Amino acid sequence: MSSALPATSREWHLVARPQGWPKPEDFALREATVPEPGEGQLVVRNLHLSVDPYMRGRMNDVKSYVPPFKLDHPMDGGAVGEVVASRADGFAPGDHVLHGLGWREYALVDARHAVKVDEEAAPLATYLGVMGMPGMTAYAGLLEVGSFKEGDAVFVSGAAGAVGSMVGQIAKLKGASRVIGSAGSAEKVRHLTEELGFDAAFNYKDGPVLEQLKEAAPDGIDVYFDNVGGEHLEAAISVLKQHGRAVLCGAISQYNDTQAAPGPRNMVQIIGKRLRLQGMIVSDHDALRPQFFKEVGGWVRSGELTARATVVEGIENMGDAFLGLLRGDNTGKMIVSL
Repeated sequence: MSSALPATSREWHLVARPQGWPKPEDFALREATVPEPGEGQLVVRNLHLSVDPYMRGRMNDVKSYVPPFKLDHPMDGGAVGEVVASRADGFAPGDHVLHGLGWREYALVDARHAVKVDEEAAPLATYLGVMGMPGMTAYAGLLEVGSFKEGDAVFVSGAAGAVGSMVGQIAKLKGASRVIGSAGSAEKVRHLTEELGFDAAFNYKDGPVLEQLKEAAPDGIDVYFDNVGGEHLEAAISVLKQHGRAVLCGAISQYNDTQAAPGPRNMVQIIGKRLRLQGMIVSDHDALRPQFFKEVGGWVRSGELTARATVVEGIENMGDAFLGLLRGDNTGKMIVSL
């Protein structure tokens, strides 16, 4: 069954592989026809689209845990939308779904790749942030990969972003002794300490990360959640206590480098301190999802967890929103609303 479908939709294509920082001319907004759904498919009118740091890696033609974007094809990413046509059991026009075909106004989605979401339980856009992939990344990364336990001191880099802001708040809710964050502006530092309840925060542009981290964590840290890499990782290795853990989630400081960045120069400390540094990909932790929805959903509803978003309006501004994300223009989750 379906309501009337529009004939055409707009979608963003990658037209050139960025060298270093992406440029607006690496992307093109193009028209496409809106197909009728086949058996087991839905047509979804997208309402909110996600831009995320991992998408930068998919613009390079390199083998990774997720295939690269194809040139002159629509890009994809998280999206929440309204079903406008359905030939799939259990989905009807008017339902809201979370799916992976973003960067476009209308999407033809296989129903097995769509998850119904409830606007009554949480605002739709939060399913791309706190209740979605970034929230799950923070939850699984801190608790499962980072083996967080009550009383741990936690340091988060990129702490005002979608993942980092959640890591710090979850750590506080779970009984961390101290939570420290780094961010890239005085305004973001204030947001961390005054709105999100971090015990300390610093602007990494104000001086060497190591000096600022030592001042913020005079007794050391037990867990480092790394969204940035580079100088931050080196500083954290120095300040981690014996048997400390580092969750290596992202390295946004290096995503646009055209040559290899130097690695941490203090890796010998990993041996003496018996540190554990572990990379993580959120899709490995799907078994935690029911627990995540229950616990984090409860915190969102009770107001104990603050989910801030930076919203850009209009599909024509999606490329700008992605470039802004890489520059750190966002506080919380960066979302494009149509």
